[in-house]
Formats: sequence, structure tokens, C-alpha cells
Amino acid sequence: MKIVLTGFEPFGGESCNPSEKVVEALVECQLPGVELITAVLPVDSVQAPRHLWALLQQTAPDAVLCLGQAGRDPFIAIERVALNLMDFRIADNGGHQREDELIRLHGPTAYFATLPAREIVAALQTNGVPAKLSLSAGAFLCNQIMYELLDYVAERGDQIPAGFIHLPLLPEQAAQRQIIPPSMQLETMVQGICIILQTIATQVSA
Repeated sequence: MKIVLTGFEPFGGESCNPSEKVVEALVECQLPGVELITAVLPVDSVQAPRHLWALLQQTAPDAVLCLGQAGRDPFIAIERVALNLMDFRIADNGGHQREDELIRLHGPTAYFATLPAREIVAALQTNGVPAKLSLSAGAFLCNQIMYELLDYVAERGDQIPAGFIHLPLLPEQAAQRQIIPPSMQLETMVQGICIILQTIATQVSA
């Protein structure tokens, strides 16, 4: 089976993005029965969806997992809902500052992720990786790309696992802040995403 795994480039003045680091670390990942297709998306509200659509059209994957950075807590967060809303706290890397804009003018208000969310959290926690369910992916690029992904899947009528995972900051990022926020080691994130990929593969193969 084919699984697409994406991360994002750094944004907001950061020197790195944990989702990019995890994707780079998993380029050569060998999971039984899984062909992993990786990509790093630009933090640009115009270009990121185009990159994702092209990748999905080229690969016709059996599952899609998108990753992004969230600095609010020390958990791997499995997002459940993508909102049809762009409301950016800062401009994206393309200079776009979206405020109260719809992602799709006539699109649904929201989409639910189709990942086996509770099974993923249980698998991570069983293996000692901090994890939790999260209601919403926010209103920046992470939410936008999650919405665009689920809209693409819905419009094609595909019944595949697809969704978004937020990763904590890396320790080296946290150390740059005036007030030190929670963080997680890259090795733990990589372990966690491997567990998630295997959980998804098991569900698809069942």
C-alpha cells in the first residue's frame, strides 16, 4: 500500500520545523507492506494546496498523513476537525495575511478526519509516546491543508484514511523562546509517526 506523508517548511522566523525534520528522517523508512511517499510543503496558502493536489494525483495513495508544528503542548496531537476558515495570526511565507476567509467558497463548514484517531492515540501511549486527541487544527496553514486534503478525498469519493497530526516544538526551538514552551525530542517524534503509519497500514489491510 502507498501512504503519502507530508511536512511543512519553517515559518514565522523559525530555523526549522519538526514536521520537516520528521519527514526527512523517514525518507528511507522501511515499514512492512508500505511504500512511503514523502514531501515537504511550502508554508504558502496558494502554493501548498497545489503541491498537495499534484502529489495526490500522481501517486493515488491508500492513505495520507500530513504533519505540522504546534508549540502549545508536549503531545503528538491527532486532529479531528478541519474548518473552512483561514484566519492567520501571522502572514504565511508567501506574504499572504488571511483574515476571516473561507478556504472553499461553497465548501462544507468542516470536515472530520478519517484516521483511526483513538486507535492511534492508544498505540502511541502504549509505546510511551505522549499523545492526545485534538479537536481542531487551528486556522493557519495546518488547518487549511487538512481541509484541502479532506475536500480532495471527499470529492473523489475515496474511502481512505486521511488527516493531520500536530507535533510539538523541538528542544532547540523551545530554547530560543523567552518563556520555554513544551518540546519533544526528534527521535520520539519519529518513533511516534512510525507507530501511526503502522497503525494506519494495519487498518487499511484489515
